[in-house]
Amino acid sequence: MSTALIILAAGKGTRMESDLPKVLHKIAHAPMLWHAMRAGLSLEPARCVVVAGHEAAQVTASAETYLPLAETVLQEEQLGTGHAVAQAAAALDGFEGDAFVLYGDTPFLTEETLQAMKAARSQADVVVLGFEAADPGRYGRLVTDGDALERIVEFKDASEAERAVTLCNSGVVAADSKTLFDLIAEVKNDNAAGEYYLTDIVGLARARGLSARVVRCDESETLGINSRAELAGAEAAFQARARANLMEDGVTLLAPETVFLAWDSFVGRDTVIEPNVVFGPEVTVESGATIRAFSHLEGCHVSRDAVVGPYARLRPGAELAEGVKIGNFVEVKNAQIDTGAKVNHLTYIGDAEIGARSNIGAGTITCNYDGVFKHRTVIGQDAFVGSNTMLVAPVTLGNGAMTASGSVITQDVPEDALALARAPQQVKPGFAAKLFKMLKAKKAKQAKAKGA
Repeated sequence: MSTALIILAAGKGTRMESDLPKVLHKIAHAPMLWHAMRAGLSLEPARCVVVAGHEAAQVTASAETYLPLAETVLQEEQLGTGHAVAQAAAALDGFEGDAFVLYGDTPFLTEETLQAMKAARSQADVVVLGFEAADPGRYGRLVTDGDALERIVEFKDASEAERAVTLCNSGVVAADSKTLFDLIAEVKNDNAAGEYYLTDIVGLARARGLSARVVRCDESETLGINSRAELAGAEAAFQARARANLMEDGVTLLAPETVFLAWDSFVGRDTVIEPNVVFGPEVTVESGATIRAFSHLEGCHVSRDAVVGPYARLRPGAELAEGVKIGNFVEVKNAQIDTGAKVNHLTYIGDAEIGARSNIGAGTITCNYDGVFKHRTVIGQDAFVGSNTMLVAPVTLGNGAMTASGSVITQDVPEDALALARAPQQVKPGFAAKLFKMLKAKKAKQAKAKGA
């Protein structure tokens, strides 16, 4: 059966104290909205409708960036969750299949939970996701008979016996699309807030003789984000889970609490990650690599048995082949470094290709930017670049070529050739002593003038 996602993302998030829509605040370098969408994509939906409101243009652009086929509808007034879902009715008119209602500020639902809800739909007309709360507080309570859901009771309307119930409502709902919108059309706003509540569909369904069922999940999956403090807590929760998953998959983290991952980080087994390493988005590290301390990686690919760091920075477009060594205080951007090549110290490699087994000396810079355009440096196999070489792109060094230390290379260097490009050294006997004497006299004269 086909599935449609309805993701509610209209809220302003007043407690965030931000000009940015709440659902676009990031966890592990990705908007909360993307986390919710990724969870929903595990259902292989045929349609995805995002209900936007506050700063709808930004929300629409973000949704389409992650999922180009996503559709956005506008909730001009925020009149409750039922009203929000109703805005998707026209977009899904004629759709045949189940609709899942998710929330753009609830990023941690798992594939297993959503698949459990999908399976439960074969046994019930309406499926609601619930959780056992450590502190139920003012959550709506789910009154059940086994897994059958009898009603949802808002805290303010609950009796003492109902308030003692710890099974709480997450707000996540699944039902046949036509049934969902038929029920929502009957929801009234005769409550203190004057809002249309999605939760009312359970009572309406039971009044029609339809069945409702609860699927339970861990409370951590239902975490909603409404403030900066909760955002920080969500980041910590994501990182803890991501680190644990890596270690379960065979990755060694020497100081797990100091490693920070992105939402899409991939790290192969038998990789070792030392303390204080940060992953930005779009990083792949293959098996057996070593990422040494205080390194920062984003938008890069690190192959098997490569070593990165300590204190290295890999920027977008960095491609390291097997056995490459990137050492301390080295930055690599938009560059392909072939098998066994070494860039060990204090070096910038940008817009470049480095051939297999080549060695790049300390202090080397590929001078890739002329103030307007970027230019490329190509270094062949088995080349040796001497320390403190400036490679003024566009420039090519052939296989087996060498540059002398301190050279400024502005022309191509043929295979097996040595390039030496530095001014001749001059030695002037006794000049240093004369220069120091002159400078010290000048300094004393300036000090005397200040004291006068």
